[in-house]
Formats: sequence, structure tokens, C-alpha cells
Amino acid sequence: MWEWFFSVTAHSVAHLENPLTTELQNFPLGVNLMANTAMLGVSIPLTPLTLLFGPTFTWAVVLTGSLAGSAAAWYWVFSRHLVRSRAAAVIGGAFAGFAPSMISHANAHPNFVAWFVLPFLALKVIHLARGHRPVRNGIWLGVLTAYQIFLGEELLLIFVLGFAVFAIAYCVSRRREARAMLRPVAAGGGIALLVTLVLAGFPLWWQFFGPQSYAGLAHGEVGNDTAAFTRFATQSVAGQPEAAAAVSMNRTEENAFFGWPLIVVMIVVTIWLWREAVARSLAISMFLMAWLSLGSDITVVGEDTGVAGPWRLLADLPLLDTLLATRLALACVPAVAALLAIATDRVFAFRPGLDARPLPVRLLWLGAVAAVLLPVAPIQLVVHNRPATPAFFTDGTWRGYVARGGTVVPVPLASSGESEPLHWQVEAGLGYSMPEGYFVGPSGPEDRRGRYGAYQRPTSLLFDRVRDSGQAQGVTEAARNQAIADLRYWHASVLVLSPRDHADAYRATVDLLLRKPGRYIDGVWVWDVRAFTTGS
Repeated sequence: MWEWFFSVTAHSVAHLENPLTTELQNFPLGVNLMANTAMLGVSIPLTPLTLLFGPTFTWAVVLTGSLAGSAAAWYWVFSRHLVRSRAAAVIGGAFAGFAPSMISHANAHPNFVAWFVLPFLALKVIHLARGHRPVRNGIWLGVLTAYQIFLGEELLLIFVLGFAVFAIAYCVSRRREARAMLRPVAAGGGIALLVTLVLAGFPLWWQFFGPQSYAGLAHGEVGNDTAAFTRFATQSVAGQPEAAAAVSMNRTEENAFFGWPLIVVMIVVTIWLWREAVARSLAISMFLMAWLSLGSDITVVGEDTGVAGPWRLLADLPLLDTLLATRLALACVPAVAALLAIATDRVFAFRPGLDARPLPVRLLWLGAVAAVLLPVAPIQLVVHNRPATPAFFTDGTWRGYVARGGTVVPVPLASSGESEPLHWQVEAGLGYSMPEGYFVGPSGPEDRRGRYGAYQRPTSLLFDRVRDSGQAQGVTEAARNQAIADLRYWHASVLVLSPRDHADAYRATVDLLLRKPGRYIDGVWVWDVRAFTTGS
């Protein structure tokens, strides 16, 4: 899906088309790309790489660059504005960029590892609070916010929630300072809002009110099990795949796996640094966001306790109703990183009137840091070779079967559980459109609730029954008539079935629907349906 996003964006830029929408999937309705995670902030500027080397290369660059760039960004901010010790900044930056939850999302979600803008966004807010150049910093805050919108809006929302808790906690403890912050923050914030609307206002309108927009996306009640915080992520040095799987949605959503040693150290550091306003505010943000991430109902080692979580009070609010509660734990990552940096700085840094800790204390602290971070250090991401694309697509054979304005219909149709047809389309140079697909869109013509994939036509549902049963389906005359109507709606030129599970059952069902056998051509079964849809 991500490679498809990168490829389609590059295609739109190269052909001077609107990058906010496309009809290459979900034909004839199309897909609202601004309402999907297309990461236009990187897919547009990296268009030359995609066109030259392909979307797989772009995927690797975005993923690797986002992890490394996030670590570097946090290091830069920590080293210049939070701590004096470079060692402290390195520890904090490394954890922020390569925390277990970051590596978990790196399996499939580059938008959730692209944190390289957020440290500077927070820094600009702090500059405004200090009264530093409200106009200039307000402009920069607006530019950074707009750019982050084109990288990942959900991550921005989660970060804003965590930062807001930090800011409120700090202002409560420093009321006199807080009063002085009001005017510059209000002035700079107003400028930032104006700049953001100028840069991102139309794309946001397109996202929420444009073609194929939707309102809300129900994920269900998915919060973190309390046990998830103390366990080790699958792809960490001390990884426990079975234990992690028992308390997470899947490998890409291990959002709270800090490991019990780090949890213990965070409690100790919180107590140690409680008198420092910044550290105390970070700790409050860390613990509150962790608590919110438990969801609307608290679960302990797989058992629903029946105790309501605080997220229940917020879950139905606009925008927040699109969040997965489990992902709120991501806001803990920069807080943990900052607390590690501050604690290390207190041990290592020299300050006027304050000597660094004795060598044994520094060595003891380094040992403790190594002991808690080594178990959660990342291991190599799992890599698989994808199935070879049939020659029907790579050799251009499909061109002889697709009428002008016609589509290729994969059997079964593309969906969130059937994404390989997106890769075929990319390998074919995005030369044809296809119906349905893997994206987020409205649930129906009159239902603007969001859903993954298209709302399905009856023939698509018939193919789903083949998948679920593994058996060819009986076909009535009504089903044949419906299939013809669906093919005409899709502007279908050809149906294509690749070798796969239950291929014989799919082929038998399509043969019955069309009253004609498929032909095996260049690695796929093909049914030419132009006679049904164009009269040719």
C-alpha cells in the first residue's frame, strides 16, 4: 500500500495531476489521498527517486531516513536546549528514534516513525512561551505544523496531546511564569494558525469535505493491556514474540513495550527529579498518556477488569474518535527520552557551583542505562521476498485486453487483506485503473463513516464467499445478471486470476458467471469481458 502511495504521487506530479486524489483504485469513484496516509510531505519531494529507482527504493529511504532523522532531530534539540552533556543528548535521541514502538511501526507504518519535525515544533512553542521573536517563531511554527500535516496527522495529534499535558503541568507549577507566557503564545499561535491555513487549508478542506471524504473512522475499543508496558517488543534484543502477541493487536502495534527494567528506572528518575519543574512535567505527561493509552476499559494480562479508563471521557470527541487508544503510548517515547537525557546530564555535566558526580557514580549510572536500554534495543526487521509479479503485467500483455477507459478486475478484488494487486498495478506502470482496493474511504454512497476498503458490489462479495469457504459457488441467473451489471459499473475490460489459494474454486465460479472458460496467459487466468461492457 505504501509503495502504491509513493508511486501514485510520483505519477501525479510527473503528469501535473492533482496529488490529492486518484481514480487508479476504487474506479469509478476514486480515492481521496489526502484522507489517506499518503505522506505527501515526503512522497512529493522524493518523486525523482521514485521515478528513477521505483517505489521500493523510496520506501526504504523514507523508513530509514525517518528513524535516523527522528533520532538526530531529538539529539539536536536535547543537546542545545535541554542538557549540556552530549552523552546525555545521545542517549535521549537514540531512544526517541529507535524505541521499541518505533521499530514496531517500522514494519509497516512509516508515518508513525517520521518524528523529525515534531521536536522543532515543540521547540518553537517553547520559544514563543519565552517571548522570543513571536512573529518569526509563529511563522516557523505554522510552517512546521503544515508540513507535519503532510507527514502524518494522527502522529501530530498524539504528540499535541502529550505536549499539552506537559505544558499544563508546567504552567500549574509555575503560575507566575505562565501568566507572562499568555501574550506571546497567543500572538505567535495566531500567526502560526494563519500560516498553517494558508499552506494546508485547501488540502484539509479536500480531506474532510472533498470527493470520497469521510467522517470518523471506527477502530473499535483498542487500548493497551497493562502488561504490555512491562514486556519486551518482538523485535528487540530481549524480544518475546509470544508474550508480546498476547497483549498487542499485531506486530506493527506494539506501542507500549518499554520493558520492566526501564519502567522501574522511570519511576526512580521521576522521584529523584520531582522537584525540577521540567522533569516533573515530563513525568506527569508520560504517566498520564500511558494511562490514557489503556483505553476505555482497563485490561490486565488479558482480563477485562470492568474498570473504566480515562480515555472513555475523550474517545467520542471529534478527531479523537479516529485514534487508536493504544497509540497514545507513543507520546511517552519523547518524555522517556527527555527524562533519560536529564538524568544522565545531572550525573555527567559540570555546572557553576556543582561538580559532576564521582566517577563510580557515573559508571554506575551508565551501567544502569545500559542494563535498561540493551534489552529494548532493536534487532533487524523481518524481510520477506514478495511473490513474483505475473508476466501478464510486467511484459505489458494487459495492454491488449484493456479498452480505453476500461479497468482490470483482479479475482478476488483488491482489499485490505488482498493488497498484491496494488503491486501488479505499480509493476504495470500504473497504466490501468481497478475497482475497489486497499485505502480508507466512506462506508457507502450515503454513509460517510470511514472504513478500510471500498463498499463492495455483490460480485465482490461472491468472491469473498469463495475465499471463506474454499469452494466454488453456485451461480444463479440473477447472479449472472448482477455480475454483468457490476462489470459495467466497474468499466471492466478483463478479469485476472493469479495462482493462489483456492484458485480452482475462483476459476470455476468465474467460468459459471460468464459462461465462458478463462484462458491461461502469461502466468494468469484471463477472462476478456469487453463484449459484456463495451459491446466490442
